[in-house]
Amino acid sequence: MPNIDYTNLVEGIKELDNVIANSDYKDTWDSINNFMAPKWFNDAKFGIFIHWGVFSVPAFNNEWYPRSMYIEATPEYQHHIKTYGPHKSFGYKDFIPLYTMEHFDANEWAAELKNAGAKYIVPVAEHHDGFQMYKSSISLFNAANMGPKKNLLGDLKNAIENNGLVFGASSHRAEHWFFLRHGKLFDSDIKEPLIRGDLYWPSVTPEPSFQDLHGTPTPSDEYMCDWLLRTAELIDVYKPHILYFDWWIQHAAFRPYLKKVLAYYHARADEYGFEPVICTKHDAVAFGSGIVEIERGKFADAKAFKWQTETPVAKNSWCYTSQNVYKKASDIVCELVDVVSKNGNMLLNIGPKSDGTISSEECSILRDIGAWLKTNGECIYGAKVWRTSAEGPTKESEGQFQDDEGACYTSEDFRFTCKGDSIYVISLAYPNEGMLKIKALSKSADPNKPAFHGIIKTVSILGSKEKPQWKVTDNSLEVNCKLPATGFPVVVKVQLE
Repeated sequence: MPNIDYTNLVEGIKELDNVIANSDYKDTWDSINNFMAPKWFNDAKFGIFIHWGVFSVPAFNNEWYPRSMYIEATPEYQHHIKTYGPHKSFGYKDFIPLYTMEHFDANEWAAELKNAGAKYIVPVAEHHDGFQMYKSSISLFNAANMGPKKNLLGDLKNAIENNGLVFGASSHRAEHWFFLRHGKLFDSDIKEPLIRGDLYWPSVTPEPSFQDLHGTPTPSDEYMCDWLLRTAELIDVYKPHILYFDWWIQHAAFRPYLKKVLAYYHARADEYGFEPVICTKHDAVAFGSGIVEIERGKFADAKAFKWQTETPVAKNSWCYTSQNVYKKASDIVCELVDVVSKNGNMLLNIGPKSDGTISSEECSILRDIGAWLKTNGECIYGAKVWRTSAEGPTKESEGQFQDDEGACYTSEDFRFTCKGDSIYVISLAYPNEGMLKIKALSKSADPNKPAFHGIIKTVSILGSKEKPQWKVTDNSLEVNCKLPATGFPVVVKVQLE
């Protein structure tokens, strides 16, 4: 393996190019868009995202605190002055010594996430704030050198893999180009000269348009090469089997660098012996080059391609804050079921506290999800899309940022998956009277549509000792079994001859 000097832009890029040149991959879409999701990813269905970092020290509003605290008239700006004083005396960098993670126990975290039913874990390696959560040669502003003085990502990777889970990593570095720029507009601690490796570098001003991703100012070659080498270091040192990129890499300036880093990731994955998974959103890569991501949303219908939704346990923030409003575990499970029925995976985000603990609210949600999956996981793990993915009157909203409120499902709302000789019918709102009427499994159907002609052998309910009464009519499969109300989906297993 070439010894890449990540601190030297010119030499580092040369070595990176050498790796690509000596591999089966080129930095072109034609070379890297034959991606196929590995079987383990198709089967896993459920993973955990982790937004952790210095922003969990102020724990105010959300993980964009480092940006908003420098924007006058924002609640974060006012909160910062009131709580910590003027920005010139106490800036974002001054939170780093307070980010202690003294109670962080990687093994406890990994065990908790495994018990939640997750099959893969994707911690944020570097967020928009520019503080690396791992030991790095590129910047002194990393968790191994400052704050916790622990290689948080490295320790967690080892614990994750020791628990039989798959380790991934997420890079949000792209947005750092402009993320802290507002601190230059008034008397704060963000001042020139800023050089590569500084926490606040480059904080470019004026800010690029959030809408015009082809406009100016375009990230400089120095910044883009730095981004490329940070990603290469992450790949080489930590070997994530999933590489997730947050938004803004869809900016036109990233195209040549993004193709290069994906070719490099494939080459290194071949060398290290694993099947890589690339996750992006906003069409940042050519279709077929990775997993299609939908932030806090989903598709309304089943898709032939593999996709993933990432959604937080809190409605208002990806990181821990003292104002977090948490979703109900039952709503999250319903969303997981809906996503899986449509050929998707769910990456559920948690936000640990700055002392290294996971809040009691989040632990409770994770344990409730884990308990449901322990009983009903056979309809999720390794399951496939059935001929019908959904039935019922409730229409799903399609697109991003649609997950603030759980859908109001009825007793007629079902989702379907299948595996082996079984069809799984998941009732999203099991009726108190215990009677289900499943139209997709009726004896006859609309003559203009393909009908179900399978021979049903047995019908059972996962996790229940009660034997349901059932019969097939011209209109539906009727299943009758009174169960205690839990608010969670109920899974009917239909076994075929």
